[in-house]
Amino acid sequence: MKQFVLGAATTLVAIVVAALVLVWSVGSPGSGSDVRVPSASPTARPSAPTDLGKGETWLGDVRLTSAQVVTGDGGLEDVTAVGTGITLTEDGLRATRLDIDAALPFETAASQIGDGVELYAADDGLTGLRRTVSALGRDIQVRATGRVRAEGGQLVITPQTIDLDGPDWLDSAASAIVRQLVTIRHTVQGVPDGMALTSVSVRPDGFQAHLRGNDVHISR
Repeated sequence: MKQFVLGAATTLVAIVVAALVLVWSVGSPGSGSDVRVPSASPTARPSAPTDLGKGETWLGDVRLTSAQVVTGDGGLEDVTAVGTGITLTEDGLRATRLDIDAALPFETAASQIGDGVELYAADDGLTGLRRTVSALGRDIQVRATGRVRAEGGQLVITPQTIDLDGPDWLDSAASAIVRQLVTIRHTVQGVPDGMALTSVSVRPDGFQAHLRGNDVHISR
């Protein structure tokens, strides 16, 4: 933790409050969560702002880790949140920049996407996808694998292989339609407003995601 503008006792309280606000902004920790208060950093200390308002506390940089964070939109795991230029206000928290690294389980991502989508890890770092789609007047079971990437702040899965549960003529006739239906563009939920996905990869149990936001405001 970098330089503080308050005395030692007040600073300790402020750090705890800031950590709680930061966790609350991502969601309330579920059972088994492991939240640790930020520790000192040996890097160069930034200068404190001179225009703090009444009741505001400047905390510099804050690093928070949690084994599990649960929100109404689902759970995140192995969460590390790093805030730069953190100011604690009467209304909540303001960050010049906020970075979040977290694991997004397949089950959580599929629930957020909806429409009966099932996600799983496939070979060669691909994402596997199963769902039922309607095409050519029929309900078709689809299995696909695709490359995952971050694009425009969203999680995007573009299919590379598509397998339809039907005759060969159906594969040929419906492939273009189905490709559109199994192309996923998803905004990760359960994180503070203003956060956007900047990178993503596949892990055995889900996605490893990095999100970033500038000038993030988090209300209590």
